[in-house]
Amino acid sequence: METLKLNETPIRTSRNFNINNIALEDIQIPEKIGKFNNVEIIGKNSKNNVDSNIKSCYLTYGLAKEFTNQVEKQANQKLNITLEGRKNQEMQIIFRFDENNKHLVDYIQIEAKEEAKANVIIQYKSQEEIKAFHNGIIKLHAKRKANIDVILVNLMNQNSNNFLSIENELEEDAKVTYTIIDFGGKNSITNVYSNLKGELSNNIINTIYLGSKNQTFDLNYIAQLRGEKSNVNIQVEGALKDNSKKHFKGTIDFKKGCKKAIGNEAENCMLLSNKAKSIALPMLLCSEEEVEGNHSTSAGKIGEKELFYLMSRGLEKKEAMRLMVKARFHKILENIKNEELRQKILDEIDERLD
Repeated sequence: METLKLNETPIRTSRNFNINNIALEDIQIPEKIGKFNNVEIIGKNSKNNVDSNIKSCYLTYGLAKEFTNQVEKQANQKLNITLEGRKNQEMQIIFRFDENNKHLVDYIQIEAKEEAKANVIIQYKSQEEIKAFHNGIIKLHAKRKANIDVILVNLMNQNSNNFLSIENELEEDAKVTYTIIDFGGKNSITNVYSNLKGELSNNIINTIYLGSKNQTFDLNYIAQLRGEKSNVNIQVEGALKDNSKKHFKGTIDFKKGCKKAIGNEAENCMLLSNKAKSIALPMLLCSEEEVEGNHSTSAGKIGEKELFYLMSRGLEKKEAMRLMVKARFHKILENIKNEELRQKILDEIDERLD
């Protein structure tokens, strides 16, 4: 089968790192995409409007041309979301895969008007026995002083494949916060690009991933800071068990004109088995003075002393491991104010670590 290479880093690194892209050999991209009707939208109103009037889905980066072209030509869900109003409101979009809805190619376009405040929750779920396919694009444009929280939850099963490209554009004093829960898919490949072009624009990306069995995660986060005093903060926490593996590529690029901008990225991986593999490549690029950039990455086995302490207090090993993973994820999960959704994610952690 032909090897599919995708999710390229914006700057090539040494081949020895084996992280410039990801090569997948067992992926079948559906040629025919039928209808996908199992979608639920909650919270649509006069201030948070949804229609199917979609503009071009051109991406600065994205996963690969093949995936962008598929969305352009074959999208079976197109959602154009307009957010406005200073009163913080919540909208939920839930995609459920089943026997009659196996293939989802979606394009979600979000426009946040000036000073808009809103929470948008997008969930992807699939029944355990099906082999589902998801290829999606999310494009978000936050205008002046907009404040938008986006929560993405991937709970697809491990027979499925998940491909997602996200592109953000932030204007003056706009704030966009992502909380990404990435648990599902045999392969889960994500590309996130943010263009912080406005002065005082602020982009926060918090991600947790949890891998088991033979899952593969490939995360490629790219932020370009152009506005003065713009800020990006990327925090990724993960855990891998069994034969699962993860690639993290984080690039913070300080462009000319972004004086006094700040960029931070940190990725931490907890290895729950000797066979799990973690590779990380944090990069800082700079063509401007008077900026601050910080990056860090770590990967290591679960703390034996902490594990022994918990087990000495009567917990079984699996229970102790679950508790330690939840503790690692706690700070990011706190960003999810929807208590029902947060509990659902905690239950999912228990099930996937069983």
